[in-house]
Amino acid sequence: MVFQLTKRLAFPDPHWGDLDGLLAIGGDLSVDRLILAYSNGIFPWYAFREKVIQWWCPLQRFVIFPEEIHISHSMRTLMNKDKYKVTFNHAFEQVIRNCSKLRIEQEGAWLGEEMIEAYIRMYEQNLAASVEVWEGDKLVGGLYGVTLGTCFFGESMFSLVPSASKLALIRLAQLLHAHGGTLIDCQFETPHLKSMGGRFISYEEYMECLKAE
Repeated sequence: MVFQLTKRLAFPDPHWGDLDGLLAIGGDLSVDRLILAYSNGIFPWYAFREKVIQWWCPLQRFVIFPEEIHISHSMRTLMNKDKYKVTFNHAFEQVIRNCSKLRIEQEGAWLGEEMIEAYIRMYEQNLAASVEVWEGDKLVGGLYGVTLGTCFFGESMFSLVPSASKLALIRLAQLLHAHGGTLIDCQFETPHLKSMGGRFISYEEYMECLKAE
């Protein structure tokens, strides 16, 4: 069942959603609602051409545990060359807008201006973060997501050169592991993320990670 949200700051029980994970539509993209959503494993997907906010919460969660990140031989070789510089939170808006450019023409595109502004507000309150990959002074890749507690909720990534987004994800996992981070939420399975250590866990195990101090 898919629920229609109102102005009331609340979400239905994720176990009541559709089998594919779609839980609700409507509501808004306020910081308070986004915090409530992510705290319960719910994330927005804005079909901006239809002007509809969708809220998803799959009960099988595809995640990467930071200590399990897989670094291939080719990636180790690339990292040892020091060809690219990686920074954190140096260019959040540039990263999210680059992610938007890569997806704006795709069917079901979701990263419109409303979503961009919502995540910028989250970033301004230290509730979102970005990883940037630079070649000289040119931004060539990166990712962004929401940060709550010890978890990182990945939203989108981009690469203008081969393997830049992989490098961003590896450095993020290494940073989280070094500072007690417990989980990277990948939202949906992709071959790219699976090859880097992604795996499914139950919603119950997922929520235990979210509640960990």
